[in-house]
Amino acid sequence: MVNTSQSPRPTVAVLGCGWLGLPLAKALVAEGYTVAGTTTTPTRVLTLRDAGIRPYLLSLGGKFTATDRDTLHTLLSGADVLVLNVPPRRSATASSYSNLLQPVAEAAQECGVGHVLFVSSTSVYPDEPRAMRENDAHASSEAASDILRAEELFAPQPHNTVVRLAGLFGPQRPPGRFLAGRHDVAQANAPVNLIHLTDCVGLLTAIIRQQAWGFTFNACAISHPMRGDFYPKAAQQLGLQPPDFRMDDALGGKIIDSTLIRQTLGYQFKHDDIEVALAAC
Repeated sequence: MVNTSQSPRPTVAVLGCGWLGLPLAKALVAEGYTVAGTTTTPTRVLTLRDAGIRPYLLSLGGKFTATDRDTLHTLLSGADVLVLNVPPRRSATASSYSNLLQPVAEAAQECGVGHVLFVSSTSVYPDEPRAMRENDAHASSEAASDILRAEELFAPQPHNTVVRLAGLFGPQRPPGRFLAGRHDVAQANAPVNLIHLTDCVGLLTAIIRQQAWGFTFNACAISHPMRGDFYPKAAQQLGLQPPDFRMDDALGGKIIDSTLIRQTLGYQFKHDDIEVALAAC
């Protein structure tokens, strides 16, 4: 349940300080948390240190060595909260997502980590023309099934929370690039489901601050323009060739319902209108 009382700041480990994880870690440092973080890039270790984050060089991909295991245990020792922000690998040769995260689940238990905040994805929902709430997740594809298996490594415990983020956009990730220049793109009339980086950081920080554990949340902007309207506009704003959509009659596409996280946290989204938010990319 959510706790709004004042309590000592927990120590937070952010596994995956990339496009989302680094701004999150910086925001937590700014709020007074002690933060450790990982990167897969040696040159970014100094970036983390300069931001007040205790840095660790760690990669879960490829062969997971004894050194990697020791690093993971050092990272998690003394951590009250683990923010697990490692997206699935897209490579066809990569190991499954759940297998990739299995050592993390084992280390978190062995190190006595109090809470895990697992950053997951709304791709666990089927592509059907209706609102998708948290209990609508379905293993409609192997990818969705693998993500759900990964969630299960952490979700059964009441002290953990899963946040399923919609499509990510923001600085260095403008939506205008997603489909620019493509032709005969399907689902022109399907709704867009996106969330801005600022709101990702705000929501994840609010969960830790309010101790909102034991939940599965959807996180998405409340506006859902049609793909055929939104993506050409986004591309044109960047001076790129807009995508050409196939104007079929089928609506298609899910709408991610984020009512639960809004009601639970009371968080006010900064970029609920994603068409207006294009200027913030």
